[in-house]
Amino acid sequence: MPPFDPLRRRLPGGLRAEHALALTVLALVGIAEGQRLGPGGRTTPALVASWLLAMAVCGALLLRQRHPVAVGWCTVVGTGTYYLLSTVDGPLVLVPIAALYGLASSGRLQAAVTMAAVMVIGVGAGALAGTGDVNGTAVFMLTGWLIAVVALGAMWHGRMAYAEEEAALRATQERLRIARELHDVVGHNMSMINIQASAALHRLEKDPAQAESALAAIKAGSREGLRELRRTLGVLRQVDEGAPTAPTAGLARLEELIASSALAEMTVTVKKSGAHDLLPATVDLAAYRIVQESLTNAAKHSGARHVVIRLHRDDAQLRLSIEDDGHGAPPGPAGHGASGIAGMTERARALGGALTAAPRPQGGFAVHAELPLSDNKTATERSTR
Repeated sequence: MPPFDPLRRRLPGGLRAEHALALTVLALVGIAEGQRLGPGGRTTPALVASWLLAMAVCGALLLRQRHPVAVGWCTVVGTGTYYLLSTVDGPLVLVPIAALYGLASSGRLQAAVTMAAVMVIGVGAGALAGTGDVNGTAVFMLTGWLIAVVALGAMWHGRMAYAEEEAALRATQERLRIARELHDVVGHNMSMINIQASAALHRLEKDPAQAESALAAIKAGSREGLRELRRTLGVLRQVDEGAPTAPTAGLARLEELIASSALAEMTVTVKKSGAHDLLPATVDLAAYRIVQESLTNAAKHSGARHVVIRLHRDDAQLRLSIEDDGHGAPPGPAGHGASGIAGMTERARALGGALTAAPRPQGGFAVHAELPLSDNKTATERSTR
C-alpha cells in the first residue's frame, strides 16, 4: 500500500490547477493594469511596482509545495501592498485565498486562521481610513469568503486524516489475519511432521516398517502443509500468477485433520448435533482453524492420546468444544501454545464470539468457542461504525 500524503490533495486539481490559477490571475492583472498606462503607453513607477508585485505574488504560489507557510505570508503581504499601490481592483486576492486553502487542507490551521485574520484586519483598516476603494460590505464579504475557504480546507484535511487512519487500521487487521493463517497452517503441519520424525528416528532400528510408515506420513504432511501455505499466500500473489486451486479450509475438511492426528497416534472423536445447514464462510474457516490449532496443541503440548470434538449448530451460533486427556499443562509465557490460543481468541472475537481455553479439572485441556452465525462483521468494520 503506498504511503498516504494528505499534502498532495491541497487543491481539487493538484499542481496543474495551481499553475493554471497563477498564470490566469497574472494575465488578468496585466490586462487590468494596462488601463493605467499613460499617454503613448508610458508607464509610471507605481504601475511598474504593481506589476512586479503581481508577478511576485503569482510566482510565489508555484513554490507553495516546499515552503507553504512562507509562501502564504508572501502572498498575503504582497497582495495587501499591491492594493495600496494600485487603483485597479484586480483578481490578485485569489492567490492568497488559494494559499490559505492549501494551508488549512494540509493541517496548518493555525497559520491559515492567522493569515485570514491579518487580511480582514488590513481590509477593515482600509475601510475605516476612508480610502474609497473598500467599504463595510466588502469587508463583510471578504470575511465570509475567508471563513468558508479555511473551513473547507480544514474539512478536507479531516476527511483525509480519517481515510488515512482507516486505511492503516485495515492494513493492520489484514496483517494480523495473514499472521494467524500462517501460524495455523505452518504450526499444525510442522507439529505433525516433528512428531512423526521423532517416531521414525525412534523406530528406525527396532521396527523399520513403522519407521517407513512415519516417513510416509511426513511426506504427506509436508505436501499438505505446502498446499495450505500456497493457498494462504495467494492473497499476496502477483497479478500474473494463477489463482490458487486448493480448496478453502473449512469443517468439510475435518476428516483430513483427523487423519493427520491419527498418524500422530492420537484418536479423535467427532460428535455433531443441531442443524446441518451450510455455515457462513467466515465462521466455517474460523471453526476449522480453532479445531486445527486445538489438535496441534493437544499433540504437541498436552501429550494427549484421545480428543473429543463437539460441534453444535443452532439458528444463532456454532458451539465448539475440543477436549483432550493430556496432562493439561497451561501454555508457557513465551510460547508453547500461547500464541496459538491468542490467535484462536482473536478469530472468535473478530466474529463477535468468545473463546476460552484452560486445563480441565479432571485432567487434560479444553477449548470452548461460541461463534455467532449472524452479524459476522470484522473487527475493522465494527470499530468504524
